[in-house]
Amino acid sequence: MYNEITKVVKLDDGREIEISTGKLAKQASGSVVVKMGKTMLLATVVVAEDAKEDVDFMPLSVEYKEKYAAVGRFPGGFNKREGRPSDYEILVSRLVDRALRPLFPDDFHAEVFVNVNLISADKNDMPDALAGLAASAAMSVTNIPFNGPISEVRVSRIDGKFVINPSVEENKLADMDLIVAATMDNIMMVEGEMNEVSEKEMLEAIKFAHEAIKVQCQAQIDLRKACGIDSFAEYCHETNDEDLRKKVWEETYDKAYSAAMTQTADKHERKRLFAEVKEEFCNQYDEESLEEIQNLIDRYYHDVEKEAVRQMVINERLRLDGRKTDEIRPIWSEVDYLPASHGSAIFTRGETQSLTTVTLGNKMDEQQIDGVMFAGYESFVLHYNFPPFSTGDARPYRGVGRREVGHGNLAHRALAKVVPAKGENFPYTVRVVSDILESNGSSSMATVCAGCLALMDAGVPITKPVSGIAMGLIADSKSGKYAVLSDILGDEDHLGDMDFKVCGTKDGITATQMDIKVDGLSYEVLEQALEQARKGREHILNEMAKTLDQPRSEFKEHAPRIETLVIPKEMIGPVIGPGGKIIQEIQALSNTVIAIEELNDKGYVEISATNQNDMDLALSKVRAIVAVPELNEVYKGKVKGITTFGAFVEILPNHQGLLHISEIDWKRIKSVEEVLKEGQEIEVKLIEIDQRSGKLKLSRKALLPRPPKEDRQEQKPEN
Repeated sequence: MYNEITKVVKLDDGREIEISTGKLAKQASGSVVVKMGKTMLLATVVVAEDAKEDVDFMPLSVEYKEKYAAVGRFPGGFNKREGRPSDYEILVSRLVDRALRPLFPDDFHAEVFVNVNLISADKNDMPDALAGLAASAAMSVTNIPFNGPISEVRVSRIDGKFVINPSVEENKLADMDLIVAATMDNIMMVEGEMNEVSEKEMLEAIKFAHEAIKVQCQAQIDLRKACGIDSFAEYCHETNDEDLRKKVWEETYDKAYSAAMTQTADKHERKRLFAEVKEEFCNQYDEESLEEIQNLIDRYYHDVEKEAVRQMVINERLRLDGRKTDEIRPIWSEVDYLPASHGSAIFTRGETQSLTTVTLGNKMDEQQIDGVMFAGYESFVLHYNFPPFSTGDARPYRGVGRREVGHGNLAHRALAKVVPAKGENFPYTVRVVSDILESNGSSSMATVCAGCLALMDAGVPITKPVSGIAMGLIADSKSGKYAVLSDILGDEDHLGDMDFKVCGTKDGITATQMDIKVDGLSYEVLEQALEQARKGREHILNEMAKTLDQPRSEFKEHAPRIETLVIPKEMIGPVIGPGGKIIQEIQALSNTVIAIEELNDKGYVEISATNQNDMDLALSKVRAIVAVPELNEVYKGKVKGITTFGAFVEILPNHQGLLHISEIDWKRIKSVEEVLKEGQEIEVKLIEIDQRSGKLKLSRKALLPRPPKEDRQEQKPEN
């Protein structure tokens, strides 16, 4: 038997979220089921008994997994079972991880495994907004040291009103879509996309979300009390030597501060200067003694270096590379760098560089999505690659990691708002690939800028240029001083209290991602960061405009040409032909790729060709099949059969007409064979369409010069 405990959260629209524990997965350290409507998530937490030796970080693992059975579907593929995480599952896992990770004590190093499984789903409810709540609730019913609870909600603006956790259909109408994570007191994480909204509007959305989160956090506090948990487990994951800690600080802090004050733009030189300070300190010990305390020295000196840099920024209002707090690193960019690509750009800002390409394709190139909640095709994709050489690391590249998926998703969201929707006016599938060649801070924002330039270089008619900037924060809780940093370095991200990425056009924000690592960050500081980011974005846009300020008027010569024909629904079959025979013949004859789909009771024929001649040939063939005979039009037809009274001529596929012997020539002829033979191509004019039978009457003589009256020997039609 089991003892189930349940708490209920009521949303403003009358929906309820149930959080229950004690029924499933009872051998885990903690487990809960979160239910909203038909959507259910099972979240479990398991913690290792103790920390491994010499671990000085938080070994947290978060896995979000969707079960196809949750929606009554079979997985795709040969094995018919769930495989590696999809990009969507990775992105949801990152949302949860980024909210939980900062809330563990700094000295807690035991492995913690958080698993969130979607076990039942209503396709109109988005489970990503419930995953953070489920993970935190599972943590709350354990005695693991955790400075939560937290929760996550989706906040969307629909018809000018903010809505918490809207349905899929409702969210299609939103002009703002954010996932916000927070504790009772502080915002922890924000991620989402917007249709060029203002900084003020985004702050309003975050505040609205926070009020809903507070209610969900209180429900978790109540659940914890109902479970009788009122304390955290005792632990000791660090062995410290306070005398050594004091010695490290006293002998290295001033030197580390001086190293920070050198303010060199070369990150490798800075690394060398900081390393020299630690090496000088270590030189006072013999090899055997040093081996015993090396890990402690490394940890204590890391804290020294972090504090020295932070105090230097706050006190001097200068940065590690000598910039002012709101100053952007030097920028240079170039387009059309790769002559064989459809579009390319290099964007370099300081020591961060992206080489980005754009490839234009047809419908066959669309990315197929076979997820539990989302299935279909994506016509605009963006891939982000971060090879080790970009940071000077000597290690093999083992493929795309979670970080790359997350960074690519952010850049995709930023640019998708300005890329034209696929349709009659823009029938292309677009792939953007960003290869990071150098990295020292905000390579995802470099991807946005390079991607925008590459799209314009390819001739993709984006509505407006987009740029991106990463903001940072260093705050001193003792003095109350803080510094908001524009265009942060990698070190400033690592040592700072906030990583806030903002992308947008000159008219508003299109995407954002924010992680906050400090308690008590006020909305006033966020407002200042957003305003400083807006000015930085404008500066970067101006620098990009010096290279290319609008899309090229034409595609590159070697880019594919794609045209879309809209045909009646009933003509899809004739174009395809029995067993695909007709469409395959056209493709082989014209060297094109043709795709057909039915949408809104119409047929859409997409033709892709590498040159205009092939395109024209394919277009003419398809148009001929779907064309409807028109009175008084001239057609080039083929004689399909001959009789004593005339010839049957095919003027269009599936459309034959009678060319009577009297309409072959102005002069009298004894037999049709005198002038025509089967298989011959001739020009004829459609002179009559029988309204009842639809039969066609053709004339050849109507296209011939009419002889003088005295020379005519007109042949009268027989009755």
